[in-house]
Amino acid sequence: MAQRILSLAAEQGPERLQEALQSLTEGELGDMVTRQALKGRETAALLRGIFKGSPCSQRSGVLRRLQVYKHCVPLVESGDLHLGKVSEIIGLLMLEARQLPGHALAELASLFVDVIKGGSLTNGKSLELFSTVLTALASSKENLAYGKGELNGEEFKKQLINTLCSSKWDPRCVIHLANMFRDIPLSGEELQFVVEKVLRMFSKLDLQEIPPLVYQLLLLSAKGSKKTVLEGIISFFNQLDKRQKEEQRVPESVDLEVATMPLDQLRHVEGTVILHIVSVINLDQDLGEELIRHLKTEQQKDPGRALCPFSVALLLSVAVKHRLQEQIFDFLKTSITRSCKDLQFLQASKFLQDLFPQQYDITAVILEVVKNSAFGWDHVTQGLVDLGFSLMESYEPKKPFGGKAADNSYGLSKMPAQQACRLGASILLETFKVHEPIRSDILEQVLNRVLTKAASPVSHFIDLLSNIVVSAPLVLQTSSSKVTETFDNLSFLPIDTVQGLLRAVQPLLKVSMSVRDSLILVLQKAIFSRQLDARKAAVAGFLLLLRNFKVLGSLSSSQCSQAIGATQVQADVHACYNSAANEAFCLEILGSLRRCLSQQADVRLMLYEGFYDVLRRNSQLASSIMETLLSQIKQYYLPQPDLLPPLKLEGCIMAQGDQIFLQEPLAHLLCCIQHCLAWYRSTVRLCQGAEDDEEEEEGVGFEQNFEEMLESVTRRMIKSELEDFELDKSADFSLSSGVGVKNNIYAIQVMGICEVLIEYNFNTGNFSKNKFEDVLGLFTCYNKLSEILKEKAGKNKSALSNKTARSFLSMGFVSTLLTALFRDNAQSHEESLAVLRSSTEFLRYAVSVALQKVQQLEETGQTDGPDGQNPEKMFQNLCKITQVLLWRYTSIPTVVEESGKKKGKSISLLCLEGLLRIFNTVQQLYPAKIPQFLQALDITDGDAEEADINVTEKAAFQIRQFQRSLVNQLSSAEDDFNAKEMQSLITVLSTLSKLLDPGSQQFLQFLTWTVKVCKENALEDISCCKGLLSLLFSVHVLYKSPVGLLRELAQDIHACLGDIDQDIEVEGRCHFAVVNAKTAAPTVCLLVLGQVEKVLEEVDWLIKKLTSLGSDTSDLSQASNQTQALEKGVILQLGTLVTVYHELVQTALPAGSCVDTLLRSLSKTYTILTSLIKHYIQACRSSSNAIPGRLEKLVKLSGSHLTPQCYSFITYVQNIHSESLSFVEEKKKKKKEDEAAAVSTVMAKVLRDTKPIPNLIFAIEQYEKFLIHLSKKSKVNLMQYMKLSTSRDFRINASVLDSALQEHNSEDAQNEPHNDQSNTAEQTDENQEPKKKRQRKK
Repeated sequence: MAQRILSLAAEQGPERLQEALQSLTEGELGDMVTRQALKGRETAALLRGIFKGSPCSQRSGVLRRLQVYKHCVPLVESGDLHLGKVSEIIGLLMLEARQLPGHALAELASLFVDVIKGGSLTNGKSLELFSTVLTALASSKENLAYGKGELNGEEFKKQLINTLCSSKWDPRCVIHLANMFRDIPLSGEELQFVVEKVLRMFSKLDLQEIPPLVYQLLLLSAKGSKKTVLEGIISFFNQLDKRQKEEQRVPESVDLEVATMPLDQLRHVEGTVILHIVSVINLDQDLGEELIRHLKTEQQKDPGRALCPFSVALLLSVAVKHRLQEQIFDFLKTSITRSCKDLQFLQASKFLQDLFPQQYDITAVILEVVKNSAFGWDHVTQGLVDLGFSLMESYEPKKPFGGKAADNSYGLSKMPAQQACRLGASILLETFKVHEPIRSDILEQVLNRVLTKAASPVSHFIDLLSNIVVSAPLVLQTSSSKVTETFDNLSFLPIDTVQGLLRAVQPLLKVSMSVRDSLILVLQKAIFSRQLDARKAAVAGFLLLLRNFKVLGSLSSSQCSQAIGATQVQADVHACYNSAANEAFCLEILGSLRRCLSQQADVRLMLYEGFYDVLRRNSQLASSIMETLLSQIKQYYLPQPDLLPPLKLEGCIMAQGDQIFLQEPLAHLLCCIQHCLAWYRSTVRLCQGAEDDEEEEEGVGFEQNFEEMLESVTRRMIKSELEDFELDKSADFSLSSGVGVKNNIYAIQVMGICEVLIEYNFNTGNFSKNKFEDVLGLFTCYNKLSEILKEKAGKNKSALSNKTARSFLSMGFVSTLLTALFRDNAQSHEESLAVLRSSTEFLRYAVSVALQKVQQLEETGQTDGPDGQNPEKMFQNLCKITQVLLWRYTSIPTVVEESGKKKGKSISLLCLEGLLRIFNTVQQLYPAKIPQFLQALDITDGDAEEADINVTEKAAFQIRQFQRSLVNQLSSAEDDFNAKEMQSLITVLSTLSKLLDPGSQQFLQFLTWTVKVCKENALEDISCCKGLLSLLFSVHVLYKSPVGLLRELAQDIHACLGDIDQDIEVEGRCHFAVVNAKTAAPTVCLLVLGQVEKVLEEVDWLIKKLTSLGSDTSDLSQASNQTQALEKGVILQLGTLVTVYHELVQTALPAGSCVDTLLRSLSKTYTILTSLIKHYIQACRSSSNAIPGRLEKLVKLSGSHLTPQCYSFITYVQNIHSESLSFVEEKKKKKKEDEAAAVSTVMAKVLRDTKPIPNLIFAIEQYEKFLIHLSKKSKVNLMQYMKLSTSRDFRINASVLDSALQEHNSEDAQNEPHNDQSNTAEQTDENQEPKKKRQRKK
């Protein structure tokens, strides 16, 4: 039959063909097509023949065509046919479909919908036909029957799509359907419907099928609905990530039904999806802009949903080769700083923490992206690197004008900008660890920045370089050419940068000989450079090499091992194998360094400070170094035993023209000798028992030499008078003359030498009485000079000379000395220590040096002297010093000591200052070691495990000691009250309170105690009152919102200062005794207003959050619950603040800062009230909810308790200013010329003080304007609570007007001319004030 139809189809006329086809039943026709298709022969020709014999003009023809279509669709989907055959059949059916009439198309389309609903699509090929049918249907003009009514083609198509998207889809055909919709013309509404359906299907598909579906969706988004597509994709992967995290965290709780997805599979799918999105964005720029727009708006509402690991990775991938890079990085940087600021804001307030229990941290999200990128996300890495460098450069440490860079790398990063910079470094370091191909690129960029940014601080880049080297030193070997290139520029870099850079690349020097050799060449050139900085760089480099290239036989030192991973073994093997070469190499370097001993003082100073460290790490160089030092000191030492002074000071200075310079820092040289000798004695001598005698004799030789020399210098220094050094009270110490400069240099050198000898004699004295008498003798010499310098500095009043010279005592010695002086109870030591203890001056000196050392540690993170750069040693010394100072302060109260005190601060007070600095320093530099620190202070509990240490308990114990001291101060007699000590105690308590856990019982007890102290003690000292209230606020805010506290304080201020209406007497309710006549204004008032300002900032921040939540429509129920909680919080805060202002605006505040601050604060409050009202106007627009009753109460309160009082206060302010002006006017009349300047000053002050008044009135009126708007929207009359405003420049005072009118009426009886005159007089009277205003404007 098929052959017959084919032959008939070849004829010209269709009549016979039609007859043949009519003779076939539907089943026969279908069988014939199926057989022909399966044989794979001339199927298309057969179909063409059938279509030729079934013209659309005949009803039977249309029906036959429909039968063919209905039969072909299942046939194509059956999977029995070859794919080429399927394409051929579908192609032909698509061509013929356009000829079908509307009703046939409608029937065919309905058939397709049923097929899709039934889930019988397998390969989706027939969907190409469906798209053609729908397109043809849309353009059909005839009305089609649908249900009981009729629809045109377009509407019918819309109904079909609606039905299709509402029905269940087989997951296998989702991709085919998405692809099909691309070919159908869709309206915006239909497209949105389709996109939402496809997005809902994501969760039902297998992970592997999602990337191709995403790609289809992205192509579909070219028609529109870009935002929905992007939002759907991002939120889907965000949910998957969250679920994955949950499963990792609680693996047991996973339900068996929910199939867990393998992590690597999820990451690979995410990577592919990101690649698809980026490739589509490259073709369609609008999609990229829509992505940024969407994330920006989303971030306002919920940053956690906008910037999840997936969306950040997507943004970074888009940023790589795209014009959107700048926009994306700006968005990410502002998001990072905003997130850091918000976190900081939340951590500072318990009130906000209760409202926002979950805190979003973007830094964790970005670091997670770095971790995820290990799963083959190469397209993200470049974006990560660029972002890292961009953050480090945008938020690098700032260099103050004309000063040294403020480098806080050793402290905790508190500021958002510092945190952003730190995040940039973490991104780069983690990316470096994870991605090998990009390592050399990161390294090169870091080195380039270290070189090119020499003028600005580069410590953050050097820290990063150091971490990079430690994490993978072998990588540097491949990039060694870049490192050697950097070395060529060493002599042009600042000394701090050079030291940091060399320290950072030090592990490489042990591994790579070529790098080491190139460095030595550079350093040897630099040592002969004309530039001082280049020579200093050379010394720093050589000292580093000496420290790190051990000569065989050197003692191992725990400090010199640096963990450098796999290369450590290699380095040590190389060191042992080549120790002979190392020795020659080190001696050659020492030879180069000896030349430096004839250069400037700065270069020598570096050497003297570095030799001790070299010795400690490379003990075999001891004899060479000691010989060098011996020959150097012999140039200045006078060996004759009776000659005074024992050292040639004139050899230490050099004159150049009129100027005099220090050439040899003699005190530093002696200091270096003293430390090296002490180390040599304690270490080398102990280990030299087995050495041969010859070497020992050589060692003993210089050791003996040094000992004799130091003994002789000590003896003669004690005998020397100041006149022997040409220094006495009559000497000139001014820095403006050459002689003065010389005397200053001499004085500092002599004081330094005394200090070095004090340390030497104490350490070698072994508690002998004679040695300690020598120590005291040396101190007497030191003290005399110190007193003279202080006295002269006092006269000169110059800032430079006021600085005390840096002490030469080492931190370790200071801790030993203090322990001996105050805590050594050994019987055998008692007699000798009594010598030192008898001198109060010496005790005070010991404590003040400790204070100076702690201050240096706090400011720079290190101290001078041995181990000054070793954080562990510094921490141990800090603990020892703290123990002593704490014991000394708590056991000997200041009051006991004060009586015998002559001048200067008492030792107890110095101890307290030291403790304050130490508590600060430990929190800054050693946050991780706070438990050990508190443990060290608690002598009773010596053996507790580190894990058992409860920081809150230990801190509370220390707090109680200081609380006792503070209570003793408060209860002491007025003569004994020490304001300075009181302030320090308050600051110590404030510092220690930061260690308490805000949720603990101890914290609550401390808060209760602070409130009690403020309530019961009428402190009149302004600074103490300020400190105490600041402490109260800082603690209270971590417990709950301080508005109630502020109200009580405001009532106290009102009671103390009286009312603006003098006839009203304020009831004397006193909550806080600390508020009294002396402290109420300006101190307490400004503190209260400062705290109010912080509360207002919180409220303002909350209102912004409210507004963004209001525009979020994704999860209404959850959003509305949170919104209600936020609204309640905001309104309660504002309501209480209104009552605070209610008290303050009725208080007779003195003119000046209080009035000015209060007026500005009121303006801000009204602005915030206005923004709250705007929020409700917006809420009324978007939903028909009524405004809450509590808002109505707030408006009522502001109308009754605030606005009228504000206007009265404005009148009061203008009155006090007009009084001061009239007072000036009187003076002006008396002394016209003399007082002109004073008058203009007062008038300028009045003008400045009244400036905020117009702003306040404007703010009040804006508030009332928006209240009217809200009243109209909500149908609630909120203006009934508001009185009309009266404060205007043309304000009419009713009482004055009445009396003027009465006067006017009584004068009516008199003659007209007289009346006219009086009128003119009245007018001049009334116009007096404006005249003044005109003068002010001039």
